[in-house]
Amino acid sequence: MLACAGALAGSAAADTETRLLPWKDGATPPLALADLSGRPRGLAQYRGKVVVVNFWATWCEPCRDEMPSLQRLGRQMAAEPFAILAVNYGESDARVADFAKRFGLDFPVLLDPNQDAPRAWRVRVLPASFVVDRGGRVRYRVIGEIDWMGREAVDAVTRLVRGPG
Repeated sequence: MLACAGALAGSAAADTETRLLPWKDGATPPLALADLSGRPRGLAQYRGKVVVVNFWATWCEPCRDEMPSLQRLGRQMAAEPFAILAVNYGESDARVADFAKRFGLDFPVLLDPNQDAPRAWRVRVLPASFVVDRGGRVRYRVIGEIDWMGREAVDAVTRLVRGPG
């Protein structure tokens, strides 16, 4: 089982500390899971968009704390080639659906009942996020909670959305 990154991340972390770390682990891992409606979703279908892939669980307090800023980023970037995929870590469909409804999540929530995706993406703590460029390459990883509306996150996403490829 994964650990929750509460102690690691502190609050949404110090602004002076870089939270988006360059991805140096090679090729983008596969990601193909069903959403809450049972529709298959794969990272490949988002080619041409910058995608934040967020691994989370309802029992993880920093994951819950991070969701509102992630949702605000999605709304701010709604007119841009941008998407968020929230990959739940092995919880029941009903529990995840209830959480998504209570929080009013308006981005796809993917179910990973066998926890295969976190293994492929080398996720060791939750939350963990990855920023994928429009060409389908992971550019950044974030370990622990981050304020997605903070300058560092918004600037990084905006650069990738507006930049080549």
